[in-house]
Amino acid sequence: MYGLNSSQFASAAFLWPALIAESASELASAAARELVSLAIAPQPQTSAREPQWVTQNRVALELLTVRLRDFSTSAEGLPVLICAPFALHASSITDFAPNHSLVAALQGSGVGRVFVTDWRSATPDMRFLSIDNYLADLNVLIDELGGRVNLLGMCQGGWMALAYAARFPRKLGKLVLAGAPIDIAAGNSNLSELAHKTPIGVFRSLVDLGRGCILGQHALQFWAPNFPEREAIRELLQSPDATGSEAFGRLKARFRDWYASTLDLPGAYYLQVVEHLFKENRLATGRFVALGRKVDLSELRCPLFLLAAQDDDVVAPEQIFATEHLVGCEPRALERAVARGGHLGLFMGRETLAHTWPDIARWLWH
Repeated sequence: MYGLNSSQFASAAFLWPALIAESASELASAAARELVSLAIAPQPQTSAREPQWVTQNRVALELLTVRLRDFSTSAEGLPVLICAPFALHASSITDFAPNHSLVAALQGSGVGRVFVTDWRSATPDMRFLSIDNYLADLNVLIDELGGRVNLLGMCQGGWMALAYAARFPRKLGKLVLAGAPIDIAAGNSNLSELAHKTPIGVFRSLVDLGRGCILGQHALQFWAPNFPEREAIRELLQSPDATGSEAFGRLKARFRDWYASTLDLPGAYYLQVVEHLFKENRLATGRFVALGRKVDLSELRCPLFLLAAQDDDVVAPEQIFATEHLVGCEPRALERAVARGGHLGLFMGRETLAHTWPDIARWLWH
């Protein structure tokens, strides 16, 4: 029996729904055991380190949930807003390092007006914020940019971008979705399988452990406790440098800092994402409600580009490519591509940024 002090016992009390549900599957059992270890472990120390950006930018607008970062080099053309994932890690994934920056790839291909949603870590008083709060603030950002943008949704920012586009279709020029989980039923991935098989009580227990929030350090320990090996980092970043080289050592250190710097998420938002998107697949089945209205993807008519990773174990290519059968875009307005490598390589991989994203950039401004 574990020896628990009063604080640890209070945390462990939240785990009973998860422990009861252990028999649901081996996966659920593993999740429940991991929750026990989280409950009896010391509270994680939240990193105060600010995310590092490599491309010159300024904060154009700051809201409770998000900063609007402006990377523009000119005032010409429709703004391109990158909707970064609001998940475990910082939005600096969009501008990670020299030769590993989506922002720089777009700039180098002629996109002069580039902006990024720099999502802010949730504080305890933000624990009740919902998906609607984040969609509403995304709407404020787009109004700040003139009321119409080309929107680029990455991973978890992809379903958010698609939901926004369907809710406010007149505010979209073109839409790009990259590695985005849209139709969960269309394919299997490690992430969707885990979300499907893990009882909702486990996710609620994670929120309870964070006193209403999902603590980034808890989530990191729960979902990905082991830091990737050097060769795995080299592969996902598509680095040409040998793992023993000084150049790769610097890149690995930068990745380690980015990986260790996590965001906290509002519990209400997190549970909605798990239930509405991953368990119930509401967006793909026409049951997703955004800001008071049920969104109908078939009414979306804007040009759409879909990008998947060949070896993505987070979002199966089928889960994003199914989007083309859900929207109302004309076939000639739809483009799709498959990039080599895994999930993070879509946004941080040197080869993908050098060879795939320039084509998308040209598609955006033509």
